[in-house]
Amino acid sequence: MLKAKILFVGPCESGKTVLANFLTESSDITEYSPTQGVRILEFENPHVTSNDKSAGCEFELWDCGGDPKFESCWPALMKDSHGVVVVFNADIPGHLKEIEMWYSCFVQQQFLQDTQCLLIAHHKPGSGSDKGNLALAPPLNKLKLVHSDLEDDPEDIRMEFIKYLRSIINSVSESRDREEMSIIT
Repeated sequence: MLKAKILFVGPCESGKTVLANFLTESSDITEYSPTQGVRILEFENPHVTSNDKSAGCEFELWDCGGDPKFESCWPALMKDSHGVVVVFNADIPGHLKEIEMWYSCFVQQQFLQDTQCLLIAHHKPGSGSDKGNLALAPPLNKLKLVHSDLEDDPEDIRMEFIKYLRSIINSVSESRDREEMSIIT
């Protein structure tokens, strides 16, 4: 069975926990409570299988608190991660600048490929914000960006997340195959 560790990171109050609960079909949270450190959600998705189709896939989604006071914990959170989802609130202008730091710390410093990163511009219910093009600075403008609106289009974000999980599992599977071949040869 293949396992993959995905980090949900981003600024405070960006909607990471709400999205994590929705995408893993965990419990709903009705009032805001900042994540302290990290919350780990384990799940399987029947729509995601490895390349060899025989093995199932398990995921750990690490819902990381956005408060900088947890920065000393970040190296431990990053260890052995296969993918990073950077979530930000598209309605808060400061988040666009802040996500550059999250990308630098969690993607670039781990030497992850851009394909292992997903940007989610989360729109809170009732925000009425437009989902037009966001002015993302390089290198963020090269990343896959999806908008999430759990009120109007919940299935859109679910389908995009499944595509992302498939790409991560393919990457994990290919890496495992390369490792096995290096042992054989």
